[in-house]
Amino acid sequence: MFCLRLSHSGKAVHVAYANQTQESFLDGHVRAFTALGGVPVGMIRYDNLKPAVIRVALGRERFEHPRFVALRSHYGYDSFYCLPGVAGAHEKGGVEGEIGRFRRRHLTPVPHVGSLAALNQALAAADARDDARRIGARIETVGAAFARELPLLRPLPKERFDVALALSCRVDSKARVCVRQSYYSVPARFAGRRLDVRLGATTVVVLEGATVLAEHVRSLHKGSEDLVLDHYLEVLGRKPGALPGSTALATARGTGAFTAEHQRFWDTARHRLGDQAGTRALVGVLLLHRTLPSHALITGMEAALAAGSVDADVVAVEARHILQTTATPPPVPLPAAVAAAAIGVRRPAPSLAGYDQLLIGATQ
Repeated sequence: MFCLRLSHSGKAVHVAYANQTQESFLDGHVRAFTALGGVPVGMIRYDNLKPAVIRVALGRERFEHPRFVALRSHYGYDSFYCLPGVAGAHEKGGVEGEIGRFRRRHLTPVPHVGSLAALNQALAAADARDDARRIGARIETVGAAFARELPLLRPLPKERFDVALALSCRVDSKARVCVRQSYYSVPARFAGRRLDVRLGATTVVVLEGATVLAEHVRSLHKGSEDLVLDHYLEVLGRKPGALPGSTALATARGTGAFTAEHQRFWDTARHRLGDQAGTRALVGVLLLHRTLPSHALITGMEAALAAGSVDADVVAVEARHILQTTATPPPVPLPAAVAAAAIGVRRPAPSLAGYDQLLIGATQ
């Protein structure tokens, strides 16, 4: 958990992360400054943590990491480091006491949430509730003190600091890039190529120039694989026997991208056409997800099966028909007064009598 606390008001921002990487450390600053609406003027006090400090020198001199220096330069503040060991134990009591207080008050008992985003929403709500508390014997609340402190903060820069680390990775024969000992898939046509990778606090984005090829949630375990089924469809169309036992299919089933309707279409296609031809028919349907929304394709598969067809072209026709019928809004009836006025000014039906005179003149 990242924690930044203002010394005067005691206003604090807490952000939870799944790892303790430098990207999370930098991202915590960006989120904290955004939540506060400004940047502390002068210095921010730090412990001698590795994401910021490469090496501890004499006294308070530190060799800082270049990316942390870039963050400080972007937001315009200086750093102040505590003395290592017992000599500096009393210099960071404010933030350490804040972490203990926040854990006892808001994280005991341990909360159960469905995702990291949900946990951070709960932490943000807890920070908002803490504005009503009083520190020690202070008369005013944390929120009241922060209201006086906010105008003194440095305004935020126009652009957010980009915490992502730029990497260049080679795609292996299985269409994967290895980032921090974890594997992420890219479209199979890029196997053997070198691509740009943006490693963020929670995401991994793979690019070719300015084009985003793949975006994954950053893995928490070394050696893990995050494979997207769509990246391998062209290969599976040539080698349909590899689909049933593929890791990408298992991942798609786990995330819900491969639904029961897909499985029913696949089973029917294999029963009618055989394993290879039936699997190719499924791959053709899966390729349609690149251009058509999922809900329309699922309904299109059901309509095709009801018509006795397992052809991907039939599924596409049915899906587009569904989109056309649902996209056209029903006609809106005119108000009675407007309709009556329209009837009152209705023009007479057109006549072709004038053209007869022209024909007479032409014959003369």
